[in-house]
Amino acid sequence: MFDNLEILDSIHLNFSPTGLFIMNLTIAFIMFGIALDLNYKQFREVISQPKSLIIGLISQFVLLPLVTFLLVKLINPSPAVALGMILVAACPGGIVSNFISSLAKANVALSITMTACSTLAAIVLTPANFALWGSLYIKSSPLLRPLEIDPLQMFMTVFILMGIPIALGILVTRYFPRTAHNLLKPIRIFSYLAFVGFIVMAFANNFDHFLNFIPPVFVIVLIHNGLGLLTGWAFAKGLKRPGKDIRAISIETGIQNSSLALILIFNPKIFPPDLDLGGMAFIAAWWGIWHIISGLILAGYWSKRPVAEGTRSLKPLVHEES
Repeated sequence: MFDNLEILDSIHLNFSPTGLFIMNLTIAFIMFGIALDLNYKQFREVISQPKSLIIGLISQFVLLPLVTFLLVKLINPSPAVALGMILVAACPGGIVSNFISSLAKANVALSITMTACSTLAAIVLTPANFALWGSLYIKSSPLLRPLEIDPLQMFMTVFILMGIPIALGILVTRYFPRTAHNLLKPIRIFSYLAFVGFIVMAFANNFDHFLNFIPPVFVIVLIHNGLGLLTGWAFAKGLKRPGKDIRAISIETGIQNSSLALILIFNPKIFPPDLDLGGMAFIAAWWGIWHIISGLILAGYWSKRPVAEGTRSLKPLVHEES
């Protein structure tokens, strides 16, 4: 199934800069809506009791890259596809995870704190993980290049898309609680529609490529994403974290910032345009679509199940209430 993936390398995907800008505005609006259901005491609790936060970051930056490396060794895809998987796994958690956590009745304050911390840590850990695991998989390849992440650009992205909307949402909740309550449901409905629209748009712009190569790429990303969610869940569950924390850590580990991966892939200072990057870009692009779908499916399942706060022994995910 994975034998013809080398053909992907010469393909260039079509992603509209205007569409990406609109998506960023939508994400900021969604973060504002999520914050309407939060208060500063929840964040204070996460920081004052950081065990779940530390466990989540280990799951994300240590276990996920390791599991990804083992997966690429097992399925042995083309070098570009393998490096695309490793790059996605090396990226921090995506902002989408905060939205999914809110739907899944997870610890949203933990999710947002993990996203913020992992994004800042990514300045060092994303290049380090890509270099380490990429070099172990491919000893010598023109695609294996050092990553340079602009700290100021990273901070501004987090501040604009997360910091400002969250701060505004918490202020509205504190000083205008009735308004916050009335806005919560309409914003969540809009969020669903916005994400569905993004999925449809991504398929429409690259329909021919998806149609031709979706079977092998779908299977790869399905397994990769599923292992990420399962790794975070099993690690947090094994260390006996509360139910809401387990859900948040699972979601944060399984939902990565594939947009950052695409930005890095299309940065000519990192990967020159003359390199065949189609395999890397295709994996990152499809991951960005699929983790929304899988996240919504998981959130729909968890939202209908009570959150168990106990510390029961590890059981299969399909039977777990947390």
